[in-house]
Amino acid sequence: MTEAEAEPLLPLSGRRVVDLTRNVAGPYAAMILAELGADVVKVEAPGRGDDTRDWGPPFWNEWSSIFLSLNRNKRAITLDLKKPSSREVMHRLVASADVLIESFRAGWMQAAGYGYDWAAEINPALIYCSLTSYGDRGPLRSHPGYDPLMQAVGGIMSVTGHEGTPPVRVGVSLIDMGTGMWSALAILAALVERATTGRGRHLTTALYETALTWMTYHLTSYWGTGQSPRRRGSGVGSIAPYQAFATTDGHLVIAAGNDELFAKLSRSLDHPEWARDPRWRRNSDRVRNAEALREAIEAVTATRSSSDLSQRLLEAGVPCGPVRDAEAVATDPQTLASGIVQHLDMEGIPDFRSIGLPFVVDGVRAPLRTPPPRLGQHNHEVLAELGFAAEAIRALTS
Repeated sequence: MTEAEAEPLLPLSGRRVVDLTRNVAGPYAAMILAELGADVVKVEAPGRGDDTRDWGPPFWNEWSSIFLSLNRNKRAITLDLKKPSSREVMHRLVASADVLIESFRAGWMQAAGYGYDWAAEINPALIYCSLTSYGDRGPLRSHPGYDPLMQAVGGIMSVTGHEGTPPVRVGVSLIDMGTGMWSALAILAALVERATTGRGRHLTTALYETALTWMTYHLTSYWGTGQSPRRRGSGVGSIAPYQAFATTDGHLVIAAGNDELFAKLSRSLDHPEWARDPRWRRNSDRVRNAEALREAIEAVTATRSSSDLSQRLLEAGVPCGPVRDAEAVATDPQTLASGIVQHLDMEGIPDFRSIGLPFVVDGVRAPLRTPPPRLGQHNHEVLAELGFAAEAIRALTS
């Protein structure tokens, strides 16, 4: 099958997802499902909507870049869940849905009358996913949580950055987006099971548990040695050389992950004797003497440009790559050739660009079908689909 003949994989086409989330984790989970073909109805509070609509600068023609990045392929309605008039809308939404995702503070949905028991009574086949800070058990289950907080309490900041410097947050919303991914994975698994059993599920994911998951080999190291891993800058504690090295015009990451690659690196840097040096002969030797090795390698790399050095190392089969900023990544030929940057004209942003899902099926990537929605853009459309008459729609949206 050629790429032109292949159809995009949209296995959730015809499935409806009610997205009651905001910020990053929940919207990212819902967007993954939207990318796979689901009809995602994003429900926001009237007037202000998702908090991320106002997160900035940076803005792209008055749109928050964060909101734009997390809400493609969705429809949006406004609904004040605290008002009794919203209850019938929620009832019909839940009755029509396959999935509901919520990220309210612990206990809020239950107190508001929209908990899992209420939803399951209306729609026993519903997959109900609660994105939480700390999960549904334990002494912190009612505490709030945000990405940098979870990077701190989950241990990630303890292994990020350089020794002797203040704590550093990973520069992307690793915990939020990771929790979104785990939520989408759990939802997809529950949908597969439901195809056989017809039964819905109540799923719970947690920011804190995502942090623990990303710390898995560091925690295993602690259990095995009784010592907490330390910060190692761009490197790691179990492989050397495996970090960024200074060049004349920036930094180059060199990943010589085994003895053969280290021998190739040594020859490429005109120091074949390094591979025979007792301090560095085996990976375990290099890890024990990592600082001396770093100094030796950087004494060479600091005299050469990143491009010249990377060309030489790649020709020798040594994995390496320059440390680049967003502009360099966005304009890189490999980025453009991959097709992951997708384009669509939208109101206020001609040639809107966004990053698609990071996989292709039969050579085709899930498409960018619709741009991120305006607040309440689909009020009339969705309410009409739910069977509300024009007069009722006017009352609900006024």
